[in-house]
Amino acid sequence: MPPEIKQPPVEKTNLHPRNLHRQGYDLDLLMKITPELTKFVKPNKYETKSINFSDPEAVKTLNRALLKQYYRIKHWDIPEGYLCPPIPGRADYIHYMADLLAETNGGTIPKGEQVKVLDVGTGANCVYPIIGNSVYGWEFVGTDIDPVAITSANEIITKNNKINDSIICRLQTNAADVFKRVIKQDEVFDLTICNPPFHASWQEAQAGTNRKWDNLNNAKSQAPVLNFGGKNNELWCKGGEAAFIRRMTDQSALFAKQVLWFTTLVSKKETLAGVYKGLRTVAAKDVKTISMSQGQKVSRIVAWTFLDEAERAAWKQKHWSDK
Repeated sequence: MPPEIKQPPVEKTNLHPRNLHRQGYDLDLLMKITPELTKFVKPNKYETKSINFSDPEAVKTLNRALLKQYYRIKHWDIPEGYLCPPIPGRADYIHYMADLLAETNGGTIPKGEQVKVLDVGTGANCVYPIIGNSVYGWEFVGTDIDPVAITSANEIITKNNKINDSIICRLQTNAADVFKRVIKQDEVFDLTICNPPFHASWQEAQAGTNRKWDNLNNAKSQAPVLNFGGKNNELWCKGGEAAFIRRMTDQSALFAKQVLWFTTLVSKKETLAGVYKGLRTVAAKDVKTISMSQGQKVSRIVAWTFLDEAERAAWKQKHWSDK
């Protein structure tokens, strides 16, 4: 039998240059780190090792292995049916935000506990705060309207000594609010991040699931499942991402001097025009659009600030003086 010839990993050049997942998944390494992943790893049609991405348990176990290997999270789990996000895409958002903050810091990424980030809709998985704290040492406040999600995120935090002093979660008690009720008086954040619910209805969310299912080449006879999970408030809200982001931009003006950069993911290109219109209405001083992609999925981050360049320089001196 001829020796096995291993093909070199194909670098995912569409991911951020600092993304630890540009070389794809090293499943052999991940199975050593997390042995329970082994039962989900099988040869695919190209005879290379993979997992069935239509299997929610396989996806969750892969995430657990990735978080353990690359972000030193020893204990991670989420309740059944909750969003289990692809780790590489979540990491990309964090890295692009590090670049954004570096623009106010002479090209150097500000690191450590003096950088404060608000994660709107942190979810049961707490993945954005985990990655941001692990890679850059930032401190996070995560918010969510779902008490079960907050309980799950808090459980992840308390079970991992590495992060339990750096991440806290707050329940948003009014679903109509984004920043109100969770940003305290005189509290400041260098950055807010958000992955908003982008569907306008359950039916639209289900249609998105069906498209995912077809893309994964599953048999039509099988019932589609949300392989990445997601409860109603995670996947859809009345008016979809356009309405959610409009509430976000409107409320951001109420905290104009307490936040350096507000940001959000925008999944649908057609949403952008409304976002820009809303930001003109609230008189944002600067607006940036950052493109990002993972595989065939293309999205973008919109960032805005109410501080002019002089005020941003003063922010750096006040909050990052020892960075």
